[in-house]
Amino acid sequence: MENHVEDVLILAIESSCDETAASVVKNGREVLSNIINSQIAIHTNYGGVVPEIASRKHIENISPVISMALKEAGVTLNEITVIGVTYGPGLVGALLVGVAMAKAMAFAAKKPLVGVHHIEGHIAANYIENPDLKPPFAALVVSGGHTHLVMVEDYGKYDIIGRTRDDAAGEAFDKVARAVGLGYPGGPKIDKLAKEGNPHAIEFPRANVEDAPYDFSFSGIKSAVLNYLNHCEMKDIKVNKADLVASFQNAVVDALVSRAMLLIDTRHIHQFAIAGGVASNSALRLALQNECAKRNVTFYSPSPKLCTDNAAMIGAAAYYEYIKGTRHGYDLNAIPNLKLGERV
Repeated sequence: MENHVEDVLILAIESSCDETAASVVKNGREVLSNIINSQIAIHTNYGGVVPEIASRKHIENISPVISMALKEAGVTLNEITVIGVTYGPGLVGALLVGVAMAKAMAFAAKKPLVGVHHIEGHIAANYIENPDLKPPFAALVVSGGHTHLVMVEDYGKYDIIGRTRDDAAGEAFDKVARAVGLGYPGGPKIDKLAKEGNPHAIEFPRANVEDAPYDFSFSGIKSAVLNYLNHCEMKDIKVNKADLVASFQNAVVDALVSRAMLLIDTRHIHQFAIAGGVASNSALRLALQNECAKRNVTFYSPSPKLCTDNAAMIGAAAYYEYIKGTRHGYDLNAIPNLKLGERV
């Protein structure tokens, strides 16, 4: 599968949420450029991503971001082998901007087009900094919209072992951050404040899903935090925010790590990777690293910049799709609720 005669240069485009990103990736593993235009400052005013505003900003940013990616990589569009683009899951309006741009460029430059699943991109981020990592391996995908425990059986071939039944882990982080008054984006703010708190100050529940030992549920933890805050307000008790978020984070990390280790122990897994925006959480990374080390399991984690949405990871995933023959036509559409492993 790795035997290519000449280099494959992928121009990748990512616009699934509030980052407009473009990247040039060589042979799936070498990043020549990775340009990200983030809209965090804009959406912070609203306490979360406003889809309509995100779409408009993507339209403004996408051409300059792609031009910068080509320029920084030192290549022209003519030298690009294939154009890869995220077509789902994500915000439909935001996805459409990237998909429309990719189709137009592929048509104008007569280049093949490869649509990429956003979550497959997150998993593929691990290939960029770890040249030795090859399937099969297990992965924990934790982001604002997804919490999946996945067996990566081959490039582009996935078996979902566990998933969240309600909130995604990142969603729970954002909601708790908002309730505590930390604002948006919640994940990084909780991570920072939790370092000052006692993770065992408050005992929050760890939900188990009956008959599904690998599935997650975070709505109970979130509700317990909100109930705790309401109780303190009614009794006029001062809340120690650092202890509260440290205890909440500890409960979420415990739920994620315990299921990951159950999978590793049950299936005798030797390689384990983490992916997605919440994968940059320092407490989660450390806990997984320690537990994997105890079991002699090789632990892979992308550097924080490659955990959050970026186009380099889309380029890595697009490469493996391209070399196994995936091509999309100009009828490629945005699919906001695209399932992992689903193909169109």
